[in-house]
Amino acid sequence: MSKNEVVSKKSITVTVGLNESNMPIKMEWQADDAGDKTIEVKGMLFSLFEKETLDTLRIDLWTTDMQIQEMDRFMFQTLRGLADTYARATQNKDLANEMQSFVTHFGQQTEIVPKDQ
Repeated sequence: MSKNEVVSKKSITVTVGLNESNMPIKMEWQADDAGDKTIEVKGMLFSLFEKETLDTLRIDLWTTDMQIQEMDRFMFQTLRGLADTYARATQNKDLANEMQSFVTHFGQQTEIVPKDQ
């Protein structure tokens, strides 16, 4: 960030409702620039890269009613997005293509992607 860059503040709020066993049963998120719209979700993967220690901090949550097929689709879409992000951020097309190959394999194994693709 340059010295002349203005920082504006926006917030994203995630609300997690827990049952008596502290398991997530309802999750919602809302962002300042989305108005009053609150979106209910069944799962979230949240990663932060810490500036000083260079460690990745993570919160992975899903509701008790998330089905295995939904988790498979969630993981497939997340892995596909991570491979795309990696390609854009690093320009390492070879490794990004290898990641996408695994994503396709994962999709085929979970029957999200037909095996002939």
